[in-house]
Amino acid sequence: MLKNYIKIAWRNLLKNKGYTFINIFGLGLGMACCFLIFTYVQDELSVDTYHENSDRIYRITHGKLSSPDQPENAGANPFWVWHNAAIGPAIKSYFPEIEKVVQFSGSSDILLTDGENSYQEEGVFFMDSTAFDIFSWEVIQGDPKTALVAPFSMVMTESTAKKYFGNENPIGKTLKGSDSPGRSNAGDYTVTAVIADVPANSHFSFNMLLSLSTFRQYWPEVFDRWGYVDFYTYFLANDNFDLASFEQKIPDFLASRQDDPLYTIKVEKMADFYLRSDADRQPGETGSLSNIYVFSVIGIFILVIAMINFMNLSTARSMERAKEVGIRKSIGAERMHLIFQFLGESIIIVFFAMLASLVFISVATPLMNGLTGKEIVIFNYLNWQNAPVLLVILLAIGVLAGSYPAFVLSGFRPVQILKGISVTNSSGVNLRKGLVVFQFSLSILLIAGTIIVYSQMNHLLNKDLGFDKEQMLVLDYNYDDAVNAKSSALIAELEAHPDIISAAFSRSVPGSYFPNAGTTIQHADGEMTQIGQAIFQVGIDFINHFDMELVAGRSYSRDFPSDSTSALVVNEAAARQYGYANPADIVGKKFEQWGRSGEVIGVVKDFNFISLHRNIEPLTLPFEARASRYLSIKLKPENLGQTVAEVERIWGRLAPHRPFIYSFLEEDFDKQYHADIRFRKIFSAFSVLAILIACMGLFGLATYTAEIRTKEIGIRKVLGAEVSSIVTLLSRDFIKLVLVAIVIATPVTWYVMNEWLEGFAYSVEIAWWIYPLAGMVAIIVAMATVSTQAVRAAMLNPVKSLKSD
Repeated sequence: MLKNYIKIAWRNLLKNKGYTFINIFGLGLGMACCFLIFTYVQDELSVDTYHENSDRIYRITHGKLSSPDQPENAGANPFWVWHNAAIGPAIKSYFPEIEKVVQFSGSSDILLTDGENSYQEEGVFFMDSTAFDIFSWEVIQGDPKTALVAPFSMVMTESTAKKYFGNENPIGKTLKGSDSPGRSNAGDYTVTAVIADVPANSHFSFNMLLSLSTFRQYWPEVFDRWGYVDFYTYFLANDNFDLASFEQKIPDFLASRQDDPLYTIKVEKMADFYLRSDADRQPGETGSLSNIYVFSVIGIFILVIAMINFMNLSTARSMERAKEVGIRKSIGAERMHLIFQFLGESIIIVFFAMLASLVFISVATPLMNGLTGKEIVIFNYLNWQNAPVLLVILLAIGVLAGSYPAFVLSGFRPVQILKGISVTNSSGVNLRKGLVVFQFSLSILLIAGTIIVYSQMNHLLNKDLGFDKEQMLVLDYNYDDAVNAKSSALIAELEAHPDIISAAFSRSVPGSYFPNAGTTIQHADGEMTQIGQAIFQVGIDFINHFDMELVAGRSYSRDFPSDSTSALVVNEAAARQYGYANPADIVGKKFEQWGRSGEVIGVVKDFNFISLHRNIEPLTLPFEARASRYLSIKLKPENLGQTVAEVERIWGRLAPHRPFIYSFLEEDFDKQYHADIRFRKIFSAFSVLAILIACMGLFGLATYTAEIRTKEIGIRKVLGAEVSSIVTLLSRDFIKLVLVAIVIATPVTWYVMNEWLEGFAYSVEIAWWIYPLAGMVAIIVAMATVSTQAVRAAMLNPVKSLKSD
């Protein structure tokens, strides 16, 4: 019997090659899209799971209460992952449930020299010796227990070791470093271990680890300061650790260890680091849980749309199988046998669709890697170990997609069929209409969503930020004292070039790292008040160089030598923070900051120095050229390549000991939207594929409709009907369904996209015209799909249509 079922199924598939192709191609494409989205989502969810003790690893985040009466677990917004070093030993001694603590200093660059070659190495952490007791990084060479104990010890990743030493054994080799945390120094760093490259699914990565004892040797006093910010603190808890119980002990712990009643901490578990943490100053990139939900839903939508195509075409063509069902029932076939027959055919189609999806996946994987920025290895999922799972998925899709057609076909009454009585199933017709409406509701949602996503990204990338970032070349020399000592000579020679407009030194540039610290300024109520805010330490020309607008007072000037020691410029948000609604009122007020004191001399108009995901924050811009890390150079748009080459020549002559590392500020600032741009690409790509699959189903239905109305079309043409009227006749019903889909999709789209836009401090208003535009695109797509078959049917010679009767 099984052999007979398979034979009948195969004959039916070959008999209807066009519909079989649409079903296999559509289902295969839908399954491939769903699989690719699944691998991306799975990769995002697997971040940090490679650590053997990932379920016992936690980290401390720090914040300030707005008042002593605020609940300790509420904290302040935002909390920071990056904070003081004193917390590490304190929690280890106070909480017996903590087995190990690891601390490391924030990611940094370091200048390394190997003979005559100089490298400014990125991705460097000063790391505690307990790192390998907590994190499961694979050690290839060296002893993990001692690798980071001694000062000037260095651990390299495998690719970094090859970069410096090729195929030679790196253990015991040295590199001379001339940078250190917070100050310049020279020292010989010895390679003590080599580890495998950090897995891509990690919440932070690095190229080198330097022993934290090196940091301690040069700056031991900061390790006892609760107010000094430069460290991350992670810990490994024992098997009996209870997070809720731990958090209840935090207030008593803090009261026993430090004096600030507003200081508080929170604890995050490793499973939350990448997708669920809302703390600032992360050691690496973070993901978006909302994006994971969006992509998961899109993947399900695409698969559902493909399954709907199969159900629609199967039920629509059920009349062609009616006589077969009648005959088989009349000779004793039971309904259950027929159900198995039709489900079997469905599973066979799904099997071939799965084979087609493997082809699509193999072709699309490189494209998917390009979209996501990840290296997705499909054989991690398509292997013999997962074969049972794939088999279950095949059967599930086959049964789900074929269940309704199977029950409809098997339910035909043989007496009616064999007497020639019509068995048109009105519920099947209504179901097909409902499924088409559902398909195009999803399609319109995706079309409108794509338009809104593009509008929002264009808004982010083109919004006036309040400063000039065009043709701004930025040189990163990592606080080198020798470069800062030549700052005047560098600026003078650069600005003498005809294609260079201006140049300025600073510790931070918009979009880059900046410190936060407390600044004391006379409040509007008369009291001297210390409040923490962002700090941009800048050179004397920085404000004018970036074309920032002054709304009160003046900028720094060479006409006022005291500006270097006793003047401060703030932004409007900082003025409001100290109680001054009118920015001019803060000018002349006393300030104290980092050992400097004097008067506020000016207020700059608020500008977006961080991502537009967040509102403009209070900012002070002290004049402190000696703390500079960046040299920014504004170029004329003409001859950019030649001008950059000339800047490199000048740099090589005045700072020969440092490599020439440059970038353009506009590109650097836009890197903050890397995840958003990636989201736009993935969302758009899979939206197009979902619409394509929906159109394939509509094409199949239109083809079938044209076939069953062939004689009607022939009669109409004999009676004088025009081609245009016949096309309208065949397209009208489908267009009605699309119009219904527009009505359903509009409010859903409005709600979903407004929720997505809530993630941005600066977002576009969803224009009313987006919904009719999305609907119009859907109608045009539907018309283009349907009309191809409608025109073909209308152009058919009526003699051929009617001669069978």
